[in-house]
Amino acid sequence: MKSSPKFAPSASTTMQRDNITIIHKDIKHANLKVKPNQEVLLTVPLDMTDREIDHILHKRANWINQQLALFQKNTQPIKELVSGENFVYLGRNYRLKVIESNEEKARLNRGYFELFVKDKNDYNKKEKLINDWYKSRAVAYFQTNIEKYNAIVKLEIKAIRIRSMKTRWGSCNPKKSYINLNLELIKKPKSSIEYVIFHELVHLIHNDHSKNFYNYLSLHMPDWQKRKEKLENI
Repeated sequence: MKSSPKFAPSASTTMQRDNITIIHKDIKHANLKVKPNQEVLLTVPLDMTDREIDHILHKRANWINQQLALFQKNTQPIKELVSGENFVYLGRNYRLKVIESNEEKARLNRGYFELFVKDKNDYNKKEKLINDWYKSRAVAYFQTNIEKYNAIVKLEIKAIRIRSMKTRWGSCNPKKSYINLNLELIKKPKSSIEYVIFHELVHLIHNDHSKNFYNYLSLHMPDWQKRKEKLENI
């Protein structure tokens, strides 16, 4: 496995900035981000000195390395879509079995993720069947859990969107009453999926991560921290 790149802060003003992009803009405060492609992006005020930049990077070095390691850990190798590969659904592993058939479909059967295709070498067709299967399962499973936990929140949800997201499991737009959920979430354990869904629903009430938000979350889901840890560690 390829090791995660490490950021080593330097005390000098001529420090090495590998994988780091420094952008000077007309802003008041510095902003530090780590992207999924493992690029470190630091946006700073126009008048910020190299010494001040070095101080920020040195102070946040541990956090930077944690984010780099997290994105490296979550980087999945490209699958060849051949029999024997591992696929995950609701936290459980299934071995892929590609079967030549006139009827094209995907299904779970006795511990296997069976993929029926006319041409076993048609990668695009296999990929589409798998993605469509995950999407259909996600729509049904997420909807069931949204209804379950909205019985607590009791607020209108105008739209539920399931899409691929690189850095978030979910998001909420309280003003428009939109809930966005990451398609990859369908591969996680049930308890963790419920946590993400309830987390986003609570944002319809508390549009921040304030004390009130976490008090409400803890009241109705006392074990949310364990669910969150499982989500991040598996």
